Amino acid sequence: MSSLESLYQQTILEHAKARHGGSLSEVAACETSWPAGTGQCHQLNPVCGDEITLRLSVSGAEGERRIESLEWLGNGCSISMASASMLTDLAGEVSSVDELATLIEEFRTVLRSRGTVEGDPEELGDAAALSGVSKFPARVKCAMLAWVAAEDALRQAVSTAA
Repeated sequence: MSSLESLYQQTILEHAKARHGGSLSEVAACETSWPAGTGQCHQLNPVCGDEITLRLSVSGAEGERRIESLEWLGNGCSISMASASMLTDLAGEVSSVDELATLIEEFRTVLRSRGTVEGDPEELGDAAALSGVSKFPARVKCAMLAWVAAEDALRQAVSTAA
């Protein structure tokens, strides 16, 4: 399979068409305050215009915090929208905020590798299909957009959790 073919694997296209977690309304995305344990981040790729607003909530006591919800609103290319959809699925499967933070870092390592590190489907789920994007530096920001937003929203949510 060529690099270009791997870039647009069937999994990526399916997530781009049938997005998971893209349920944040425009009204909610414009709110300026949220309950404790919630964080929100807006990310824009100035090069291509892709953008996403991601809201994440956590629950539980310190040391036992887990992801309560993750939803987003976005517009962009197939890579950025598929990546947000894949992140949503992964966030629903993790058992703790620390596990999500670790997966975000693992995804970042894969995408910065310029093709030398393949994502592990056991760890990253469908997001491992985005490994081929790392060979296209101009597209890495598209794939990372939701993950960077999730990282910041997670930091905010944990810092305001009761």
